[in-house]
Amino acid sequence: MGFSVFVRTLILSSHTCLHSAGGIRANCKEMKTTVLRLFQQPSNGPLSQPADKPDGVHILNSTVQALKDGQVVAVPTDTIYGLACLAQNSEAIKRVYDIKGRNGNKPLAICVGEIQDIYKYCKVVVKEGLLEDLLPGPVTLVLERSDTLNADLNPFTKLVGVRIPDHPFMRRLCQVCAEPLALTSANVSTQASTVAVNEFEDLWPKLAVVVDGGPIEDQSRLGSTVVDLSVPGRYRIIRPGCAFSATVAALESKYGLLEDPGS
Repeated sequence: MGFSVFVRTLILSSHTCLHSAGGIRANCKEMKTTVLRLFQQPSNGPLSQPADKPDGVHILNSTVQALKDGQVVAVPTDTIYGLACLAQNSEAIKRVYDIKGRNGNKPLAICVGEIQDIYKYCKVVVKEGLLEDLLPGPVTLVLERSDTLNADLNPFTKLVGVRIPDHPFMRRLCQVCAEPLALTSANVSTQASTVAVNEFEDLWPKLAVVVDGGPIEDQSRLGSTVVDLSVPGRYRIIRPGCAFSATVAALESKYGLLEDPGS
């Protein structure tokens, strides 16, 4: 089953305006939000499908172009809906914080398409088999960041969370962008996570593209399990999330990691 798409462009009430030094409006244009609807597909479908189908090419090209233009997009993942921008674009990162009303001291995770990408942006101190057992999946691994990652992303910490969602569109999006996406939940801070695009419709005017993947099957709204693996031989659960038991079982039983006593 391939990616199909229903496209509609909404001319929304928000405006982007430029002002002269005297405070007189020099230019003002309406913000447009493009809604791209993906029809349901199996999460384990071939990653090549979006690029093989004309509709899939349109979805990817539209979303990638918005990201490359420094915009913020909404995307489905394997857990909840997310807001994404290019992690290497400092202005886009600021825009995400503004859209969410997010505390500047709360970090954003990054999303990549392949296990090998993690080694470029993070310092990995666990076996590669552990990464392969947990990813792709509903788990965020917190590792020490590498110097390759944008210093303006979470400048207050040397750590960064990294995800590979078990969602073919998201994986393909990261592959086509060929750089990490900064990723956070698609909601105003302090409000509940969202599992359908209509639940964050109030944010649409601030987004360039909304990719509607339909209701997310996991309705728990718990998000991914977040685990700190930055200390060799240790793990620390930061957020239990929706894959807590399976993650801990893999860390302890298969790889012999010990829980950090400070957890």
